[in-house]
Amino acid sequence: SNFRLCPKDRDITVQLSAYFLLDEELCAQYGISLEKGIMLSGPIGSGKTALMNLMAYVSRPENRHVMKSARAITFEFIKNGYDTIEQYTRENPYTQEYRIYCFDDLGVENNIKYYGNECNVMAEILLSRYDLYVSHRLRTHITTNLSATELEEAYGNRLRSRLREMVNLIAFDKSTKDKRR
Repeated sequence: SNFRLCPKDRDITVQLSAYFLLDEELCAQYGISLEKGIMLSGPIGSGKTALMNLMAYVSRPENRHVMKSARAITFEFIKNGYDTIEQYTRENPYTQEYRIYCFDDLGVENNIKYYGNECNVMAEILLSRYDLYVSHRLRTHITTNLSATELEEAYGNRLRSRLREMVNLIAFDKSTKDKRR
């Protein structure tokens, strides 16, 4: 009931809608590849998560994604170990298809130790999903508050380079105010 589409965010909403409704002509105008996923970047409270949740409902079935918090995934890793990484990179046993995920709030999670071994869980998942992008054109979506430089600091230039190849960047203006009340 508190959700509102802000006129100031119209351009971002149009770009996301074009992508998730597979509008080739409009995507071409914005330089958005339908072969890649989406990285939606912006300040805290700009509406990234809300918009990506909304897009899961308006998208065509073949473009639908499952939202998953990066922080929640790291907690899964603490409980289930390295099986967690495989969970986000394997085929659905019922449909024999890979799931499209939107990893929400990339960059808020910490490196996790599992039996003394430290692991950057999200980096490992994204690197594995990159391999699936190359071999199966599997799309991955991301929301983040981090800039490209901050992503590189957190995950290294190897992952940053792969993200450039596998996602379209759509970014809110840095001056966007927190919309939470």
